[in-house]
Amino acid sequence: MVDDHAAGPGAGQVALITGASSGIGAATARALTAQGYRVALLARRVDRLEQLATELGSGTLAIAADVTDRDALLAAADRVQRELGGADVLVNNAGVMLLGPFGSEQREEARRMVEVNLLGAMTATEVFLPQLRQGGGDLVNISSVAGRTARAGNAAYAATKWGMNGWSEALRQELQPDIRVTVIEPGAVATELTDHITDPSTKQNTEQFYAQLAITAEDVADVIAFAVTRPRRMTLNEILIRPTAQPG
Repeated sequence: MVDDHAAGPGAGQVALITGASSGIGAATARALTAQGYRVALLARRVDRLEQLATELGSGTLAIAADVTDRDALLAAADRVQRELGGADVLVNNAGVMLLGPFGSEQREEARRMVEVNLLGAMTATEVFLPQLRQGGGDLVNISSVAGRTARAGNAAYAATKWGMNGWSEALRQELQPDIRVTVIEPGAVATELTDHITDPSTKQNTEQFYAQLAITAEDVADVIAFAVTRPRRMTLNEILIRPTAQPG
């Protein structure tokens, strides 16, 4: 029997995706599996990970871990190396979007965004970098339109995404040509991000905005799959993806 995935551009390669239990992460896992990649799914929600791993079939590894826990990431890297032979692609997708007015009431949420969105991505990259270097790899960092355009109500979130962009550009120069660095900057995407906003007014306004024009997680995943399957001689370093109707 011929493996339908074997002929894809990613045949024989391994992709590690953080925040893989839902949204862009889960959609990216499906998109890369369709291109022939074996995928390692990393997130905190074990039940969802196992369900997705079952859906994607053999060659898929489900790892319960939090990107803010370096020891858990080290254990995850060890499993990926032992069971899949190491990661060729790292997609730093794990993130939270806890929008709201800046101040003491949002102190813990601001810290959480920095720890997950920025420090989590930096730690995952540090841990998996040796694997990416083994044969030349791809580092894909999920940023946001908020990494370009800051607005009232998204100060801490924008800070994490501006930080992601600056860090990624420095890494692009540092790691080339062995590792390609791609930054994906989505606008409004229909995922669970808005579910966790705690400020009532901000939550209502954001949900209404997303309901009017958000694109799908699959739209973004298709772009990620396209980027990492380009010939090694080229890199799509920065990709801004807005819903056609999104003004800013």
